[in-house]
Amino acid sequence: MPYKASCHCGQVAFTFEGEFKEALACNCSLCGRRGSLLWFMPREQLQLLTPDEAAASYTFNKHVIQHRFCPRCGIHTHGEGRDPKGQQVAAVNVRCVEGVDLDQLHVHHFDGRAI
Repeated sequence: MPYKASCHCGQVAFTFEGEFKEALACNCSLCGRRGSLLWFMPREQLQLLTPDEAAASYTFNKHVIQHRFCPRCGIHTHGEGRDPKGQQVAAVNVRCVEGVDLDQLHVHHFDGRAI
């Protein structure tokens, strides 16, 4: 199913295909503060509708994940990195996806603080 996602002001927007029934809630020092719900997919499935430079990036800890957000409205839209096998992945903030009933998603809680 095709989805569209964006930040609050629309400066960062993208589409992707997929079927998701669950999302991940991480309790690491960053995710715990921003409250995003994440869904992972291969990076090539995420198609930017706005220029890549429209989003700012933040890294921390091991500096391997690019946490992408809008520098205008501050909303975290997605992250980019590599999975344990070295494949490029994207983690979409499901709260930014249009038409998703968050109450219908199973939320898997991940202990990011333990890493």
